[in-house]
Amino acid sequence: MADISAGRTSHQTSSVAWWRDERKRGLIWQIVVIAILCLGFWFVIQNMIANLRTLGVTLGFDFLDAPAGFAISFSVIPTDLNSSIGRLIVAGMLNTLLASAICIVLATILGLIVGICRLSRNFLISRLATAYVETLRNVPLLVQLLLWYAAILQLFPAVRQAISVLDLMFLSKRGMNVPRPIPGDDFGLVGIALLVGIAVAIGIARWARQRQMATGQQFPKGLVGLAIIVGLPLIVSMALGNPVTWELPELKGFNFQGGLVLQPELTALVLGISAYTASFIAEIVRGGILAVSHGQSEAAYALGLRPGATLRLVIIPQSLRIIVPPMTSQYLNVVKNTTLVSMIAYPDLYSIIGTSLNQ
Repeated sequence: MADISAGRTSHQTSSVAWWRDERKRGLIWQIVVIAILCLGFWFVIQNMIANLRTLGVTLGFDFLDAPAGFAISFSVIPTDLNSSIGRLIVAGMLNTLLASAICIVLATILGLIVGICRLSRNFLISRLATAYVETLRNVPLLVQLLLWYAAILQLFPAVRQAISVLDLMFLSKRGMNVPRPIPGDDFGLVGIALLVGIAVAIGIARWARQRQMATGQQFPKGLVGLAIIVGLPLIVSMALGNPVTWELPELKGFNFQGGLVLQPELTALVLGISAYTASFIAEIVRGGILAVSHGQSEAAYALGLRPGATLRLVIIPQSLRIIVPPMTSQYLNVVKNTTLVSMIAYPDLYSIIGTSLNQ
């Protein structure tokens, strides 16, 4: 009987006309709406192209190959006055990504430390962390960037009176000049050794975890892994002789020649955005830790774990499910906040596109 009733139901469903089927009608209406939107978009584009042709303006991306006519103070890739607009836009994008990556790493580390310090039982440490969070969160980021930039320009001397550190690094108002590494032909082997060291360190970490689960004995996987990651490329470098040469900065005239220059604009950007974002990340970390049940820490103490090991092995791993979602929002805010650095003359993507449009 059940098979007969199921057959009747399927027969009745298949015999329904397509204009009475809700799913098919919904699909048809979606197709109609999409078609209308596409036609409207096509009409607007065609109308815009016709109007631009009437005004003698061509539409396309040929302008990206035209000379920009201006130079930027800092760029990850080589640029000059004859560089095209497209190349400068790429340079601005790389500058933005570089600044964002540095700020994200520093803000995460600082925010994690401050967030844990806010929960410290030490009165002085917890109050200092609270003062840091409450102060920086309530001061506009633009004001902080201007203060950092002004402080850097006031603290360091002029180029001719630059502060020398072992005649290798020089600090002045124009930034920090450091030696620039020039890789040789055999430098690729050092990179391969680094990758091998990382793979070996990961293997040792997995073996140490299995060993601890089986015997309960801990292995210093962190120190051993770090020694392998650093030591193996160093041994290969010493065996090859000198696969990397260093270009030292030298004072010639009114500026330094050679080496790498860390611009004061980039320094102010990194310090300002990192410190500002870390205050928000600290609250996210604190909230994530407090969201973990106190029974977890009590159980860890009952097993003989110390407070540091409890926080590292029990509390923080469980709090990540709460910390990660809002943390991604802060990372996006870091990228968006880099648009403010045009106020301190850092050539990011936003400022370069704006300057190109004004040319």
